[in-house]
Amino acid sequence: MIRNVLGSVLALAGAAAAVLSPFRDWYDGRLGRHYRVDELFTGITDSRPGPLGSILIAFLFAAVLTVAGVVLRSRLLVAVAGVVVLGFTVLWMVRQGESEGSLTVAGDGSGLGWGVAGAAAGGVLLLLGAVVMSGRHGAGGRSVRKGHNRPYAAPGSENPDTWPPTQEPGPSVQTSTLPEPEPELYTGPDPESRGTGDRDTAPYPVIPPDEGPDADGRPRR
Repeated sequence: MIRNVLGSVLALAGAAAAVLSPFRDWYDGRLGRHYRVDELFTGITDSRPGPLGSILIAFLFAAVLTVAGVVLRSRLLVAVAGVVVLGFTVLWMVRQGESEGSLTVAGDGSGLGWGVAGAAAGGVLLLLGAVVMSGRHGAGGRSVRKGHNRPYAAPGSENPDTWPPTQEPGPSVQTSTLPEPEPELYTGPDPESRGTGDRDTAPYPVIPPDEGPDADGRPRR
């Protein structure tokens, strides 16, 4: 968010500097809006066109691209606007150098003026604004990071989890709300299912009746 705001400010400042530059001196006291835009391709002449036929129209087009780029948060549009401004400025310098034989800078107002410097600075600010802006992908970059932190969707009923439940998402096959019954500690056979033959015998050996003592306690012979 902060990068978009800072980049937008730089881009708008660059577009404003580019649009205002044709109203200042470009060379030997001649205003930038006094150069025809087609002269940048054919050669510099002494004719003075109207505002819509001058180099101003190219900078207005760049300003429109800048505003659209700021509204849409498009780094590409802002960068194209910067290339347009710098491209036309450099192209003018080439044609002016061909017309004059060389480009000079003097303190008495002759030679290159502040209008050219303003156009060049505006183009540089536009490119810087495009670099600083995070654009849609940056704002969307946060949503992408949120997507990575978003938990996976739970699987459907065709892939149920097992019981006891694990840490994996998904429905469990245990549908009852009651707790799972725990097994008894005794793991042997059920006493009720055993027959009489399986019952415990007496602690002493069994003696047949005809071999045991008589009623008086004396052994039988």
